[in-house]
Amino acid sequence: MSPKTLQERPEAPARAAEIVREYGPFPGTDKVAGVTHDGRHVWAATGARLVAFDPASGDIAHTLDLACDAGTAFDGRYLYQIAEARIAKIDPATGREVASIPAPGQGRDSGLAWAEGSLWVGVYRDRKIHQIDPGTGAILRTIATNRFVTGVTWVDGELWHGTWEGEQSDIRRIDPGTGAVLERLEMPEGVGVSGLESDGADLFYCGGGPSGKVRAVRRPRKAGA
Repeated sequence: MSPKTLQERPEAPARAAEIVREYGPFPGTDKVAGVTHDGRHVWAATGARLVAFDPASGDIAHTLDLACDAGTAFDGRYLYQIAEARIAKIDPATGREVASIPAPGQGRDSGLAWAEGSLWVGVYRDRKIHQIDPGTGAILRTIATNRFVTGVTWVDGELWHGTWEGEQSDIRRIDPGTGAVLERLEMPEGVGVSGLESDGADLFYCGGGPSGKVRAVRRPRKAGA
């Protein structure tokens, strides 16, 4: 008997996602794609502007006028932003683009995350996550999954990604070696996840696509934590 493909494997049991807060829509915007967290602010990619807001108050702290139509990431100093078929490296203080690399999905890219010195890029309909060199864009590794990939984030050695197909969306933890689904947080029907980022602690921040919102979702605690 041949091994089951990712699409044929049984899904991990889902639990309902606990949405603890909503932010937005933000003035002058009608969508949110990528999101990231810089340790203080949440950044939301809204198409033509990156909006940084304080997650405690919800107040907008900073905006950058630039193309930002998919995933966003932060490496501790610079922002990375998918814009069509490239990934721009941006100084968050000034909005100045300091470098650019090709995006691996050639315009089909979705989520973006920073971890372990690499960028991790979701390619939506390919159902793949690529680890790439942030300096050259070279693909270092590819992880296949069994659903369309939206946002991507790493936290505490765990790889999570968002899905969005039709009216169904969830946040799922996958095995980075096999792509097997280990855990799922199911969003309410009609509530989608575009971008995804962890705050490094108890929350995921989820872009809400055409709702124009960012939603904070409770991250499950590890057993024994």
